[in-house]
Amino acid sequence: MSSSSKLNGWKSALLRHESVLLFLVLLEAFYFNAVGRNFATADNVGNIIRHSTEIGLLALVMMPIILTGGIDLSVGSLLGLCAVLFGKMCQEGGFSPLVAGGITLCIGAAAGGFNATLITWLRLPPLIVTLGTYSLFRGLAEAITKGTATYSKFPQAFLDFGNGALLGLPNQAWILLAVAMGVWLLIHQTTFGRSFRAIGFAPEGARYAGLPVERRVAMAYVLAGIVAALAAILFTARVTQARADAGIGYELLAVTAVVLGGTSIFGGTGTVHGTLLGVVAVAILSNGLSRILSISNVSRELSGMLTGALLVLALASGLLSKYIAAWRARRGVAG
Repeated sequence: MSSSSKLNGWKSALLRHESVLLFLVLLEAFYFNAVGRNFATADNVGNIIRHSTEIGLLALVMMPIILTGGIDLSVGSLLGLCAVLFGKMCQEGGFSPLVAGGITLCIGAAAGGFNATLITWLRLPPLIVTLGTYSLFRGLAEAITKGTATYSKFPQAFLDFGNGALLGLPNQAWILLAVAMGVWLLIHQTTFGRSFRAIGFAPEGARYAGLPVERRVAMAYVLAGIVAALAAILFTARVTQARADAGIGYELLAVTAVVLGGTSIFGGTGTVHGTLLGVVAVAILSNGLSRILSISNVSRELSGMLTGALLVLALASGLLSKYIAAWRARRGVAG
């Protein structure tokens, strides 16, 4: 291999979206460590991991959906509904957390299947369907709790798990890593997962190629429902109570992490490691801003504003790269 080709290879690697995002994450961490209070301590790093696990789980399963060209705005509301049902089963039904957790995962799968049925069978737009179930699931959670009730009488071992650690890492981190590895193997190492990209690029072309498009899309939404239910259980263990407002805004943070990680909102392209970097970027931003706000007079709404700005910038960068690629293609044809 010539030196020029090696140089070009290094340039392309350094200019990849994930490499640029990694640089920005490091820059973000250095900045908050310099201006914040106790940012780089082991306790705070553990808090960042513990508080971002649920968003990370939602982002990981949002990615296959966005790869197909869809979206799921209901995952945060489903997390809240599953948390309430899990708490009700434990506190009023007399179920152990293990049994209640298994039933909750089945409820999540059923909710994801409901979304999938409306999208694949009735051919309704994913945005409209999940916007509707976003309100439906949250409304059910508030109806069950009457808007105020919380469930907090859980076994101590379950609560210890939610705030404990194993080998120096919060217990939730190991579950996040296991799910990330599973999604990575699915997306990057199997023909089943790679078909998500084909569907996102051209659904009709995927059908002509013999891919069961509806079945693949349905599986993505069912998987999202199962993992949203898992996130609900972890959320309940972490905050030591189940309430109807659990997971509010999590769908926005999940979409931000996925798009920021390089997954095209139009479908077809994206990586799991990019999504994880997006989760880290969002988690550091949220934690760093909270520490700055605790020692300053800046409004707390700044965190939400910057997260929204981050999403807009990520969407704009995706559109810009798409237009640049189209311009280069036209230029090549013209040449």
